Amino acid sequence: MTSTIYNHRSLQPTGPPTQGPGQHTHARLNESFDNIRQEFEVLTSDMGLLRNQRDEYESKVTSQINELNIIRQSLYELESQHGKIRQQYEEELSRLRAELHAARQGLPGGAPPHPTVGPGTIGPSGPPAGPPTVSGIQPATGPASYPDPYYTRERDRDRDRDRERDKDRERLERDRERELRDRERDQRDRERERPPVESSRDPKRIKTERMKSDRPDHYSPSLGAGPTKLPAPSGPTAYQGPGLPPPPSVHPPYAPGPGNPPPGGPIESTPGASGALIPAGSASGSQFPDNLDPHNVPPEFKKEGADWFAVFNPKVKRVLDVSLVHMFMHESVVCCVRFSADGKYLATGCNRTAQIYDIKTGEKTCVLVDESAGKAGDLYIRSVCFSPDGKFLATGAEDKQIRIWDIAKKRIRNVFDGHQQEIYSLDFSLDGRLIVSGSGDKTARIWDMVDGSSKVLNINDPDSVNNDAGVTSVAISPNGQLVAAGSLDTVVRIWDVTTGLLVERLRGHRDSVYSVAFTPDGKGLVSGSLDKTLKYWDVSGLLAGGGKRKDGAANGKKDLEKPSQCTMNFVGHTDYVLSVAVSHDGQWVVSGSKDRGVQFWEANSANAQCMLQGHKNSVISIDLSPAGNVLATGSGDWQARIWSYQTV
Repeated sequence: MTSTIYNHRSLQPTGPPTQGPGQHTHARLNESFDNIRQEFEVLTSDMGLLRNQRDEYESKVTSQINELNIIRQSLYELESQHGKIRQQYEEELSRLRAELHAARQGLPGGAPPHPTVGPGTIGPSGPPAGPPTVSGIQPATGPASYPDPYYTRERDRDRDRDRERDKDRERLERDRERELRDRERDQRDRERERPPVESSRDPKRIKTERMKSDRPDHYSPSLGAGPTKLPAPSGPTAYQGPGLPPPPSVHPPYAPGPGNPPPGGPIESTPGASGALIPAGSASGSQFPDNLDPHNVPPEFKKEGADWFAVFNPKVKRVLDVSLVHMFMHESVVCCVRFSADGKYLATGCNRTAQIYDIKTGEKTCVLVDESAGKAGDLYIRSVCFSPDGKFLATGAEDKQIRIWDIAKKRIRNVFDGHQQEIYSLDFSLDGRLIVSGSGDKTARIWDMVDGSSKVLNINDPDSVNNDAGVTSVAISPNGQLVAAGSLDTVVRIWDVTTGLLVERLRGHRDSVYSVAFTPDGKGLVSGSLDKTLKYWDVSGLLAGGGKRKDGAANGKKDLEKPSQCTMNFVGHTDYVLSVAVSHDGQWVVSGSKDRGVQFWEANSANAQCMLQGHKNSVISIDLSPAGNVLATGSGDWQARIWSYQTV
C-alpha cells in the first residue's frame, strides 16, 4: 500500500527543477509570437501606407488625364472659335474691299469733285471737312473752296494706307501659315528622331506606327474651309510603273486601279505591272464634286452635330441619315473595333488593353489585361473578334500571340503561338470552330478552337510585286469555305479552308491592301488600299464549280477558268483607305481613311452617298453591326465612336 502511494506520487510534477525549462520555453514562444505580431502589424501598416500612396497616385493620374482631356476639348473649342472668327473676318474684309472697289469705280473720269461731308465720305477719317452741303445746292467752287490737289493727295494717301493694311494682313496670314507648317514639320522630324523601337518594322505598316504618338492635330470639323475643302482637279501626276493606264486628273498621286477609267471612257484590257490583265468595263460610282466645300453646302445636304458633320452627295438622291450615339475615350490610339454577333456589345483594342462596351447604355462592361505580359514598351492590341456565341474574345497583339479570353471570367482560355511577327487581323468562322489570323510574317493561319491545331497559309509567290507580303487583313467567307487576305504587296489572296490551297490572286490595287471584307452572300469581296480606293471583286465563281481552278492552282498551273473580276471601284477618299466593312443587309459599303473621314457607298453602284467627319485623326478601324444599322469607328485621336444610320 505504501509503495503504491509512493509510485503514484512519483508520477506528479516533482518541483522547480522539472518545471523551470517548460516555463522558459513558453516564455520564448510567447516572445516570438509577440515579435511576429509586431512585424505583421508593421507590415500591415506599411501596406496600408503603400495602398494609400497608390490610390493617391492613381487619383492624381486620373485627375491629370481629365485635365488633359479638358485642355484638349478647350483647344478644340478655341480652334473652332478661331476658325469662325477668321471666316467672319475674311468675309468682312472681302465685303469692305468690294465696297471700296465699287466706290472707286463710281468716281468720274475727269477732275475729282469736291467730296461731300457725311456718309458719302470715303476713308477712315477723310480730309478736313469742307463747307456743308445742302440738297440741291452745289458746293462753292470759288477761291474759298479747298483746292483739288489737296483732296487728290489725301485720296492717294488713303489708298496707300489701305494697300499697306492689306499687305500687312496678308503678311500676317502668311506668317501664321508658315509657323503652322513649321510646327507640323518639327513634329514630323521629332517622330523620325525617336528611338528606333519600331525601326525594324516595315514603314508601310501604318496601322498604328504612324499614329501611336499622334494626338489630335490642328484639324477641327468646325474650322474654316481651308483644311477640309476637297482638292480641286490638278494635272496628271506621273506614276512610275510599266504598262499602267494614264493617271486620273484628280486625287493625285495614285493612278486608278483596273476599271478606274479616265474621263474619256473605260480603258482596254492592258497588262498590269504583275502581268495580270486589267479588266475593262468595271465601273466607278458617282463621287463628291471635286470643288465641294463641306462648310458651304445647302442645308438639305448636310447634317451637323456638336463636333461632327455629315455631308451628302448632291449628285445622287439622299437616302441615308446618320447620327452620333456614343463616344468612348481611351488612353491610347484605338487600333480596332468589333461588334459581337448579336450587336449588343462592342470590343475595342488599344495599348495593352481590350475593352467591351454595352451598345445600348454606353457603359464599359469589361476590361481585359494580360498582367503576365512584359511591362516594357508598348503592346498594342491590333485586332479583336468575338466568338459567334459571344462567350469569348480573341485578341491579336504586337507580341505575336493570339489570346482567347473567357469574357465572363476575364481570364485567358487559350493562347495560340506560332506567328513570327505581330498579328494584324483576326476573324472567327460562323460556327465558332475556326479562327483565322493574319500577320506581318507573310502568313495567315487557321486555328482550331477545339484541339488548338493550326494550318499555315503561306505566301511565296515568285512574281510578288515586292518582297514584303505581310498580311494586314483576313476574312472568312460566310459559308466558311474561303479565307481572303489583303497584304502589303498589293495583292488579295484567297485560300480554300479545307485544303489550305491558294485558289485566287486578285491584282489591281496600286498600293498595300489594308482591309478586306466579304459581302453577306459570300459572292463579293471588298478591299481597301493605301492607293485611296476600294474595289469590289466578284468571287461567285469560287463558290460553285471551282474545283478545276483549285486543282490547277494547287499544281502551280495557270488557272483554267476566267479569274475573279473587279467589277466596281469606289473612288473619293483623299488619303489611305485603312478599313472597310459591308452592312448586314448588303446595301452599304463603309470605309475609314487616313483623311479622318468615313464614307458610305451604295454597294450596288459604288456611288458615294455620305461623307462623315468627326474624328480628329486617322480612322484606323470601322465595323458595322451584324444585327442592325450601327457603325463603330476607332481612331488615332484615342476615341471610339458609335453611330446609327438609317434609310430615309
